[in-house]
Amino acid sequence: MIYNISRQFPEDEKFGLTNQIRRAAISVSSNLAEGTSRITNKDKAHFSTMAFSSLMEVLNQLIIANELNYVSQEDYSKIRKQIEKVSNKLNALRKSQLND
Repeated sequence: MIYNISRQFPEDEKFGLTNQIRRAAISVSSNLAEGTSRITNKDKAHFSTMAFSSLMEVLNQLIIANELNYVSQEDYSKIRKQIEKVSNKLNALRKSQLND
């Protein structure tokens, strides 16, 4: 969904906010993928933390895009709710990795 939303950003944001929000969104899943290859739960939790951090970067960039009126209020609300759900799941994952 971030990709579709960022396509609506102005052309002059192509190498700015558009690129940043896409890279941060990709970083979430990339960190989770890399974490699955780690042996210890502490290492896995580290990459879950990195994924959470990237998700917070997406949220920050979404807020900026909303303030610049690059995103409709409806899309902003939908994505913000999705980010909240994913962040809760990432926190639960990290907690379980540290408690195992």
